[in-house]
Amino acid sequence: MSSTTSTRDDEAESLPPEHPPLATGATTTVDAKPKNALDRFFEITQRGSTVAREIRGGVVTFVTMAYIVILNPLILGGVDDVAGNALQSAQIGAATGLTAGVMTILFGVIARLPFALAAGLGINSFLAVAVVGQVTWPEAMGLVVINGILIVLFGATGIRTAIFNAVPHALKAAITVGIGLFIAFIGFVDSGFVNRTPGGPPVQLGDGGSITSVPTFIFLIGLILIGVLVARKVPGGILIGIVASTIIAIVAQSFLKLGTSAEAPGGWHMTIPELPTSFVTIPDFGLVGQFDLFGSFGRIGALAATMLVFTLVFSNFFDAMGTMTGLAKNSGLAYKDGTFPRLRSAFVVEGLGAVAGGATSTSSNTVFVDSASGIGEGARTGLSSVVVGVLFLLSMFFTPLTLVVPIEVGSAALVVVGAMMMAQVKEIKFTKFAVALPVFLTIVTMPLTYSIANGIGVGFISWTLVNALSGRARKVHWLMWIVAAGFTLYFVRGPIETLLGG
Repeated sequence: MSSTTSTRDDEAESLPPEHPPLATGATTTVDAKPKNALDRFFEITQRGSTVAREIRGGVVTFVTMAYIVILNPLILGGVDDVAGNALQSAQIGAATGLTAGVMTILFGVIARLPFALAAGLGINSFLAVAVVGQVTWPEAMGLVVINGILIVLFGATGIRTAIFNAVPHALKAAITVGIGLFIAFIGFVDSGFVNRTPGGPPVQLGDGGSITSVPTFIFLIGLILIGVLVARKVPGGILIGIVASTIIAIVAQSFLKLGTSAEAPGGWHMTIPELPTSFVTIPDFGLVGQFDLFGSFGRIGALAATMLVFTLVFSNFFDAMGTMTGLAKNSGLAYKDGTFPRLRSAFVVEGLGAVAGGATSTSSNTVFVDSASGIGEGARTGLSSVVVGVLFLLSMFFTPLTLVVPIEVGSAALVVVGAMMMAQVKEIKFTKFAVALPVFLTIVTMPLTYSIANGIGVGFISWTLVNALSGRARKVHWLMWIVAAGFTLYFVRGPIETLLGG
């Protein structure tokens, strides 16, 4: 065994040598010699990348997910808890940038993968809608910290890795495909290309079946522009498309003076693309450390608080695991069994993101599926994550600049990357129905329920039952039974919480 291969095995949590990289992955250049210490540490050349490509990928990822600095305060801010207190939006925004920046840099340095972390949208909505009506904000964030500690323990002890290894290859591929459809659907919804209907079908094209708004039209321009650049293999195609589309959006806004869609139909979905009058703000870190670890247990009782922690853990645990699986495959860093380099380190640091999110009152920080945009731009190492993290830290001081790129432009990049992730469907054998049905349910449940965790749960349960009841029980790993049972409880947690409350 060469010294290069030995080093890779050590850094990949001592993965056995029978885990060769995917034939078409970025790890095909494992024997390339590093150019300097930075290259050696992040394995840039070894993964077939360059410093310029990593920086470019990091910028694209940040641009695509910078909306969280704006959106997280909108979700968490102004919502009264059980004591009538609310979090301040300015403080949430500053803490969101701080936590995302620190955790993404930490992930890049320790896990050395091109994944970025920020406040997870599913959990922050769950806290604002379902939790703070029962407990105070500090108590709710204490539950998030407990959730993160449990996830760190699962990652450090190997429990999370064991569950990951028990998942059949077809389900892992289905998770990647499902995430591709999910992020494309997010892009379609955020751009206004797909909307709710007043009645009848759940969704429709545009407004009444037509594209009627300028922002959605700019989304389509961006989608075609980025698609053409990527198809022509132009270096930096996604970033170039984002910049060009943003310029078009700024010009359109300067003439049309559109507001937000909340103010009037046909407006921008979230941020208005205008050059800011001021560029610098002073962040307020007043929320850092404002959590109560065990207060909720005294307020609502141990059983009810435990059920809330259970919900947080299941959503956080499997959402992140599925996201990392999809991103690793999309970047070509996954081995044939679906694992990827520094797997345990990635799981532990992601768990620390949940702890940090609770400790800063920003909600659990987790790996963002939007990282796929930077991977689509060529990012393959943790250096791109460091770039994203630095930009998040800078965003605390330059919040007005994060408002320049409209979500419609970022949505175009997400749809393109979703199309890229669909390539994993070729690894699934749909000719075997015991495989086809669970795989199909996994793929379609993610976009249709707007949740990666739901898709994984439906996949686990259906795979276990279909294979066991069709004479293939021996092929179902015992951990699949345990996780499937846990997901069953997760899906019926509403009635259970009602019984506990009564």
